[in-house]
Formats: sequence, structure tokens, C-alpha cells
Amino acid sequence: MRLGVFGGTFDPVHMAHLIIAERVRDTLQLDRVLFVPCAIPPHKPDRSRAADEHRFRMIELAISGNPFFRVSDLELKRGGLSYTVDTLRRLTTEASLDRERLFLIMGADNLKDLHTWREPKAILELCRLVVVARPHVEIAIPDFGDVIRVDSPLLEISSSRLRAMVQAGQSIRYLVAPKVRHYISAHKLYEG
Repeated sequence: MRLGVFGGTFDPVHMAHLIIAERVRDTLQLDRVLFVPCAIPPHKPDRSRAADEHRFRMIELAISGNPFFRVSDLELKRGGLSYTVDTLRRLTTEASLDRERLFLIMGADNLKDLHTWREPKAILELCRLVVVARPHVEIAIPDFGDVIRVDSPLLEISSSRLRAMVQAGQSIRYLVAPKVRHYISAHKLYEG
């Protein structure tokens, strides 16, 4: 089993997330990509978020139909601040995965901040880093480990921008999966 782990707030999950996950899966021939929505992001602990169950359900809806994608509530159930190193340790134990079969997917913006994460050296010992370019962010390969670079179409879509668009009454059609757009509308998420 070759597993890609894709963590984030996913508030909401959008088309760029899905495209990145698929490009990484295809390029590295992963058996599965696991979307892991965080409970509380350590670098943004005070930012309000849609309820955990909404973020989880939107991912389920977005990835339905892709047999290679799954969503995990591991961090949501654990609660509190979500540290990647804790999640990777749990996955290596539960799935018996070693560093050569566990891949952490991140954007270039996260790579430049990796040194500020909890136990960055342990993260590098537990998995291989897979970095995807982000618009207007240089990929600077750090000195502390090997990094796999995967090219993907650069889409300027951000969850924060989507939330602002919904709040302003603007359409997010084609920026999120249709089922996610309907879910956001039905549950009046991000409206104000």
C-alpha cells in the first residue's frame, strides 16, 4: 500500500484540492489518497471554521466516485490542535506503513513553513514529502530532506476566497464540486 496523506482545514474543499490529489496519486502511483481534515489548525487556532461534520461531509461529497480517495476523521475525533506528526505516527502504526510508502502532500506555501511545525525532523523520518506548486509561491527545497515535486495545474482558488464569495452572494460554480456547492447552499454555510 502506497498512501498519500492530504491534510488541511478544507473549509470548503475545492477543485484545486481535488486536482492536486489526483495529480499526486497518478504521478506517484499511489494506492490511496487520504484526506484528513484538521480539528484546530495550530497556525490558525482562532480562525472560525465550519463545523467539523460539515467539512467532513463536504469532502465525502467531493471525492465520491473516485475509488482512490478516502476521508479520515482521525484528527476530528482526536480534537484539539491537529499536529501532522501525531497523525503520521498513528497511520504508520495502524496501517504498518514505512517512510517509503507514506507520502505527505503539501503546497509550496506549507513547505516553506515546515520548520515551524511540531517535530519537523520526525515528520521527515515518518514519510516522504510531496510538494505541489502554488500560485505566486516559489518552491524552495529545504536542507533538511528530500522532497518530491509534482507538477499540477496552478489554480488560484483558496478556501478563504470561496467563503468570501459565498458571503457576498457570488457564484462558486465550477470552483467546488457540484455536490459541495449544493451542500453549502442547503446548509447556508459561509453566508454571514
